[in-house]
Amino acid sequence: MSGLGSLTALEGRWKMAREIVHDDGRRDVFQGESVFQRSGRRLVQDEAGVLTPARGGTPMKATRRYVWSVDGTRVDVAFGDMRPFHSVPLGVKAYETTYLCPPDRYQVSYDFKDFPEWSAVWQVEGPRKSYRMETRYSRISG
Repeated sequence: MSGLGSLTALEGRWKMAREIVHDDGRRDVFQGESVFQRSGRRLVQDEAGVLTPARGGTPMKATRRYVWSVDGTRVDVAFGDMRPFHSVPLGVKAYETTYLCPPDRYQVSYDFKDFPEWSAVWQVEGPRKSYRMETRYSRISG
C-alpha cells in the first residue's frame, strides 16, 4: 500500500530516527520508538526514546503523546491533552500543513509514498527557535 489509507494502518510499533538541525548548525539526534495503540475510535501515539544533544550534551529520555482520529476523509491529530494540532487527508502520498502557535510557526511535510516507511519533516520558526526536524518511521515486526 502506498499512502496513508486508514488509521488502522498506523496501529503497532514503529522505530523512530529523528534529526533536529538548528539554524546555528547544531544537530540533535533522537532514537526511539513510537507506539500507535487503539483507544476506542482513536489511536494514541506514544513516543519514547533518547535525545542526544549536539556538541557532547548529556543524552536524556524524551517522550511525547498525540491522539489521531478519523473525521470523514481526514485524520485529525491532537496533542495528548486533546487540543487540536493539525489534519491530514486520508489517501494522500504526501501532504503539507501549518500549525500556528503565535509567535511560533510549525510547518510539517508528511511523506507516505513508501508506506509503511514514512516520514514527517517539521520546519519550526519563532523568535527563540529556528530548526528543521526530520523523523523517519519504519514498522517493527511482531
